[in-house]
Amino acid sequence: MTAAPDHAWDVPGESDVRLVASDLDGTLLGPDGAVSRRTADALAAAEDAGLDVVFVTARPHRWLADLASHVAGHGVAICANGASVVDVAGLRVLEEHGMDARRVAAVAARLRAAWGADAVHLAAESADGFASEHGFVSEHEVPAGSPTAVHIEDVLTPTTLKLLLRAPGRGQEADAFVAEAQAVIGDLAHVTSSAAGALGEIAAPGVTKAATLAAWAAARGIAPAQVWAVGDAPNDLPMLTWAGRAFAVANAHPAVRAAAHETLPSNADDGVAVLLDRAAARARARAADGQHAR
Repeated sequence: MTAAPDHAWDVPGESDVRLVASDLDGTLLGPDGAVSRRTADALAAAEDAGLDVVFVTARPHRWLADLASHVAGHGVAICANGASVVDVAGLRVLEEHGMDARRVAAVAARLRAAWGADAVHLAAESADGFASEHGFVSEHEVPAGSPTAVHIEDVLTPTTLKLLLRAPGRGQEADAFVAEAQAVIGDLAHVTSSAAGALGEIAAPGVTKAATLAAWAAARGIAPAQVWAVGDAPNDLPMLTWAGRAFAVANAHPAVRAAAHETLPSNADDGVAVLLDRAAARARARAADGQHAR
């Protein structure tokens, strides 16, 4: 797909949008990692118009504390690239779609066998928090008291939502790193990336943002054709492909822009707010048509 001119908003059938699914970092959130006033107002207006807005993010649930006031009435977000559904107000994991300890150990063994035990550094996100190997360097603040060990297998909980992979001695271009890791891991797990650098994000087979969002929507009677989705990184691609209408922010990865029906302004320029305003207008028009038909 290629970017379309502004009149693409008038594609027949778009007025039926019922759900907007948005990535957070690099998409809805500004470069400072915060929700701008413009976007906060657009989120509130979308909810008033009767739209469901769902945050679909690579973030673990512990990173959502500051976003509770912006979650719509349903109160949930899809986190860890689809591995969890979270009640944001209470930071409670409602659903887990993770890997058991045996699968994580098998993934780790394959990586170490292929790349060398000293070259592979792993960390794990679970409903209980963060754990890591001694050699794993996080770009984000690690919660106090997080367990660490020589091997991740020694600090696993029963279910790992997302396994994080670094291998500093290998190529650090994100797309190539992910492809190489996937080739090593094979069908044991699914590898993707939401970052510019070489950080592999590993989930159970079939666990993607799209799979969990599809189940959430279906439970509410919302069809894919009634969903608009927006993102910026390769981990958003399954969601964008599944949704009836796909959007990329201008700062998105080239593959994401190529997969989108429409390119929005960047996250620095409140691109998601533009999308929400359009979707809210469609929802209000649909409601008005329904009233007139009575």
